[in-house]
Amino acid sequence: MAEHLASIFGTEKDRVNCPFYFKIGACRHGDRCSRLHTKPSVSPTLLLSNMYQRPDMITPGVDPQGQPLDPTKIQDHFEDFYEDLFEELGKYGEIESLNICDNLADHMVGNVYAQFREEEHAAAALQNLSGRFYAGRPIIVDFSPVTDFREATCRQYEENVCNRGGYCNFMHLKKINKDLRRQLFGRRRRSRSRSRSPPRHRNHDDRPSRGGRGGGYSDHHHSDRSRRPRSRSPGRRSGRSRSPEGKRNRSPVREGSAERRAKIEKWNREKEAKAASATD
Repeated sequence: MAEHLASIFGTEKDRVNCPFYFKIGACRHGDRCSRLHTKPSVSPTLLLSNMYQRPDMITPGVDPQGQPLDPTKIQDHFEDFYEDLFEELGKYGEIESLNICDNLADHMVGNVYAQFREEEHAAAALQNLSGRFYAGRPIIVDFSPVTDFREATCRQYEENVCNRGGYCNFMHLKKINKDLRRQLFGRRRRSRSRSRSPPRHRNHDDRPSRGGRGGGYSDHHHSDRSRRPRSRSPGRRSGRSRSPEGKRNRSPVREGSAERRAKIEKWNREKEAKAASATD
């Protein structure tokens, strides 16, 4: 029985839980719905209800004064809002997706769905956004059960063939231009790839100070000397020269007094022998 209930949870066969709320995070019946709207206690996705106020809110393509609006200005207005919100939400963690509904029905108009990479990031954003205002309006934010937007979006809208228009019960997600998407989400991917790259080799300036031995002196005292490249030539090693035979030039060993006397006597005999041969 439990397996059967779990298999039909959030579907049309579920007579207890609302399938639209589970799939879209919103229901046109609201609190009057005959089925339960079970809000998750934690989720990677946040719903910011009715947050985006489009300039043609009353009549599509027309401002509140009844003047026609340039579609380019409407798109610019939307992308300014999108970028502003992305930067604010990005303070709390990495954003996987940011979706804004283009629907006109009361329960979906201006809804923003922010899906974070981690549930902890979504929880931090929820805590910090609660009680705040945007453009003079309170921010209504809560966890959302939506995690798969492929099931929540209207496929006919993406193909420009949805005949229900803005009052469709599935999400009509408003798009941003490719350059802005690459700028916002590409920056996150680059930072993630940098964090996953292998750690670089630290030089002496990056090493922490060593306490204890040496009275806590750091390696900065030896940084100039340690940065000198070591010679790899066959005749040099660690900066020390070698003789042509490959032997190190060492200072002569100090001789004893007996050895010195023997050498002096030898020099005297050689000197006397040379003088004798010269007189002959």
